[in-house]
Amino acid sequence: MKVLVVGSGGREHALVWKIAQSPLLTALHAAPGSEAIAQWATCHPTVKANDLAGIVALARTEAVDLVVVGPEDPLAAGLSDRLRDQGIATFGPSAAAAQLEGSKAFSKDFMQRHEIPTAAYAVFDDAAAAHAYVDSLGRPCVVKADGLAAGKGVAMCPEAAAAHGAIDEMMAEKRFGEAGNRVVIEEWLQGEEASYYAICDGERLVTLAAAQDHKRALDGDEGENTGGMGAYSPAPVISDEVEKKILERVVHPTISGMATDGHPYQGVLFVGLMIDEAGDPFVIEFNVRFGDPETQPLMVRMESDFLPILEASAHGTLDPSISIGWGEAAVCVVLASGGYPRDYETGRAISGLEGLEGDDSLVVFHAGTRARESGEGFETAGGRVLGITARGDSVREARDRAYRAVERVEFQGRHFRRDIADRALAR
Repeated sequence: MKVLVVGSGGREHALVWKIAQSPLLTALHAAPGSEAIAQWATCHPTVKANDLAGIVALARTEAVDLVVVGPEDPLAAGLSDRLRDQGIATFGPSAAAAQLEGSKAFSKDFMQRHEIPTAAYAVFDDAAAAHAYVDSLGRPCVVKADGLAAGKGVAMCPEAAAAHGAIDEMMAEKRFGEAGNRVVIEEWLQGEEASYYAICDGERLVTLAAAQDHKRALDGDEGENTGGMGAYSPAPVISDEVEKKILERVVHPTISGMATDGHPYQGVLFVGLMIDEAGDPFVIEFNVRFGDPETQPLMVRMESDFLPILEASAHGTLDPSISIGWGEAAVCVVLASGGYPRDYETGRAISGLEGLEGDDSLVVFHAGTRARESGEGFETAGGRVLGITARGDSVREARDRAYRAVERVEFQGRHFRRDIADRALAR
């Protein structure tokens, strides 16, 4: 089978790494890919992920059997629709279904309509009305840019001043561009966050292992929201009982609701959840693609061939009884550039990667790197730079291995959280 993976970040590196292990694979391409991804796939650096016509043309030229779309932006723009119109099997939802992530207001209205548990909310196109609503609340809230903002358009606001600042930043200062033209203001849910995944074919689904991301920039869940500073799997907060609630109250109603609304959902449904003290799940957000960095530990844990599952989703032939094999645990620690998620510098030489080669329990996924001009080694090229991912017989063992590897990798301004998976170890 010939496969094309769309994207260039750590998530796509992990997907390429896993797909490359499939005995069904005959050729693997990535667009645009990266120098790190080139170890496993033929990269097409001139074809960017948001170049919809270019992706379609490349898929036709290479006669690929399956396209796996990594990022959310091309999905929201209709890449899957264009590919399917050309008869090309595609893993990823339609533009209509991708509104679950593309518009926070759409997803909140969808959940309200289909009685899916989520935080109380209000939607505003007018900044003055949003400010007035904050003044009327008198309690902590969460302010979200309605559109796509690379996982960073969320502000946790413990007091009114922070909420007013977030509204100004999103709606007046346009930190997230057009994504902030509309904002959603939600109640601040209490509990423990988790990420839940299901592969869907429009009607049926196959569940993946649960994971837990660390969104805030600093230890102890302080600082600004980021695209994700680390993740681990499994997530102990999702017990068998909690998982049953997630499936009954969230996942199945979402898949049936999307079909009822005329937008059958094909691809991966990634649900960001808050689990309260009673073990009840509430949806924080929907994502229509694999999470980053949750994908990294999931792919490292997965022992089954993933390619047949991706293909079945694309063709609408999923077998819900399929059993996926999982290793015990995996932990990913993200190394970020100093200043991320705001301003940061790139072009910083990375050292120590060669010393991690040959360790079967460790995989380094490249999120924001490029080859140095000298041709030797890598340098930083983004906010999130590397995802140091380790497997182990327990979360503790995997975590310890990941942090030992982290200490061996250096670049100027390197920043990372030191408490990844602490919640799991405290249980």
